[in-house]
Amino acid sequence: MAEQTSASAKDKVQDAVEFATNMGRVAERSQEIWKTFLSRNTLDDTPLQADPLNAMPAFTELATTMMNHPKQVAEAGVKYWMAQGELWRRAYLSAWGASGAEPMIEPERGDRRFKDPEWSENAVFDYVKQSYLLTSNWIMDTVRNIGELDERDRKKVDFFARAFVEAIAPTNFIATNPEVIRATITEKGENLVRGLDNILKDLERGKGKLKISQTDMDAFKVGENMATTPGQVVFQNDIIQLIQFSPTTDKVRAKPVLFVPPWINKFYILDLNEKKSMIKWLVAQGFTVFVLSWINPNENQRDETWGSYMKKGVLTAVEKVLEETGEDKVNMVGYCIGGTMVGSTLAYMAATGDKRANSATFFTTQLDFSDPGELQVFVDEGTLDAIGEKMDEQGYLTAESMANVFNMLRSNDLIWSFVIQNYYLGKDPFPFDLLYWNSDSTCMPAQVHRFYLKRFYIDNALSNGEMEVDGVKLDLGKVTTPTYHVAAKEDHIAPPDSAFRGAKKLSSKPLKFILGGSGHIAGIINPPAGNKYQYWTKKGLAGDTLEDWAEKTTETDGSWWPDWAEWLGERSGDMIPAREPGATLGAIEAAPGSYVKVRSDLRDE
Repeated sequence: MAEQTSASAKDKVQDAVEFATNMGRVAERSQEIWKTFLSRNTLDDTPLQADPLNAMPAFTELATTMMNHPKQVAEAGVKYWMAQGELWRRAYLSAWGASGAEPMIEPERGDRRFKDPEWSENAVFDYVKQSYLLTSNWIMDTVRNIGELDERDRKKVDFFARAFVEAIAPTNFIATNPEVIRATITEKGENLVRGLDNILKDLERGKGKLKISQTDMDAFKVGENMATTPGQVVFQNDIIQLIQFSPTTDKVRAKPVLFVPPWINKFYILDLNEKKSMIKWLVAQGFTVFVLSWINPNENQRDETWGSYMKKGVLTAVEKVLEETGEDKVNMVGYCIGGTMVGSTLAYMAATGDKRANSATFFTTQLDFSDPGELQVFVDEGTLDAIGEKMDEQGYLTAESMANVFNMLRSNDLIWSFVIQNYYLGKDPFPFDLLYWNSDSTCMPAQVHRFYLKRFYIDNALSNGEMEVDGVKLDLGKVTTPTYHVAAKEDHIAPPDSAFRGAKKLSSKPLKFILGGSGHIAGIINPPAGNKYQYWTKKGLAGDTLEDWAEKTTETDGSWWPDWAEWLGERSGDMIPAREPGATLGAIEAAPGSYVKVRSDLRDE
């Protein structure tokens, strides 16, 4: 017995020594991190932006309206403290063995932060969880309901208040996260050492700024296990490469298809891998498919404009596709901002008598920006001024800036979950193709991006008929090209009601609008083999709003791709012998080309 006691004591001493050793390593790594940060972030004469996202005016308005409505504020405060008092009473009774009391508040469905059993089974953690949920709900109810605010200001304070309450969640702190505490005790602090090593790697990858790894960056390579559909680059200039994909059927539809993807992201979201590739699937349906691959810009593209992206990009691609295939018309497909560009191009073509558009398909596209969703909180005159000086100096907006914006839209999933997993638990990120693509961010030419933010998000000029490109006035109402519109029910970037309003601006004959399940990415990249989600269809666009339209729609399980392929096929002419890439224009290099392989995080910005 004495020997067992002695062995147990030795084990405890050894555990304490290991823990102390690891804490020493934590201190050393912390110093390394601080040195790395300082060495990469030396101060210069550039003035710091105190409020780069121009949030202060909106919060000042909130403070003013709260002072003007003291009764509402007082009532909300009393209600909050009564709820906290009741929670404390229940926790006190529970501590003395009382049972049976129902939780006062539960996490929302889909909130994965509190999935660890300790959050419900341990009285202390259960109290911390419920107290946080009561507090976060009170904060959000206050900013949403107290007084009167301009709608844009209300949305801005709502967004930043939500970012704040997500940041202060107890799951985000070592001392109040039971999973992290358990791992630290079990591993004697080794998890924290690994986590700090991960921070150092991410600082190095971000050149002194913390660029959180969302996936295993070594698990994927564009052209090898991503973007692998065979094809050839058949044309290029200083902003695009045009890729034609190799046929997999003996015969194809006469009219070719041209994808215009967003330049905010890279085109291979449409060609992630063999199972998820929309491009590969469409080729297999007997279509000749081209995709426009935008350059990842730097200072050399500082003089590019919305007009030059339209002419040197989309219209040049249209010209080369028709030259390569010998056809007189092309089916155009635009995704997100690529769809916005297609919409403005169609209006330009309508104004100039250009008849080369056979049809147009819009994936999660906004043409009307009167209520453009969560991204509008980042766009106003003050924000534009804040980022404009740096953009003009460099000639482009850095990829990091756009990546941070999109990560903030889903901070629980794209920021805090990785802080916990990578840094607190010391785990290596899991290989995930979609997150690899998400991390492969692109820059934006300064003038193109400024025009987009100002004329679309702030002025809504295209929808209002007030936009001009190179002296040509753009009128969406003059677009009669047949169009097919796909909105995603849970899209937070291009809200479905916004996509619906934009579709109604066109005079397309015919025009088909469908509503797909899921969000901005999964709602589009939804191959039939996956048998996931559903979509809703209805003849015409009856109703002033999406809610009106959604009444008496037909719901179909699975992917909408077959429905689109049938619609596209009906408008694409007879079947003809398949075309090999570059038969007319010649082949420059194999798909996916070189432009898409340029990573912003592997070059100095």
